[in-house]
Amino acid sequence: MIGHLIFRLTLWFLLTANGSVENIIIGIVIALLLPRTYTAPERLKDFLQVLGKILLAIPQAYIEAFEILLRPHNHEDVILERVPSKRSPRLIFLDVFLITFTPKTIVLKYNEEGWYEVHRVIRRKN
Repeated sequence: MIGHLIFRLTLWFLLTANGSVENIIIGIVIALLLPRTYTAPERLKDFLQVLGKILLAIPQAYIEAFEILLRPHNHEDVILERVPSKRSPRLIFLDVFLITFTPKTIVLKYNEEGWYEVHRVIRRKN
């Protein structure tokens, strides 16, 4: 409970950039009134893993952008990638963001059967 309160107050102060007494009172009231969501520990673990993958995708995105600039990729195709089992909508969104973040791939469609349709560009020797 205290951790959520501190997190919400921190967000409040970052958004308002005001350290007055009135703002602190308003922030505490809002932090206490907002409903708390309960997440299972395994979901939190999955969420943190996806965030870690997103952080690793940042340098990968730069590398891929330079590859496309220096050596044109002349072939494209659509592949199917399996969605990890029992994904919440938030994790599915983060998965789609992760795939689409890099310049060589983009998610075209999410199939309810558990697949992402991914368009990608690749370099092929002619």
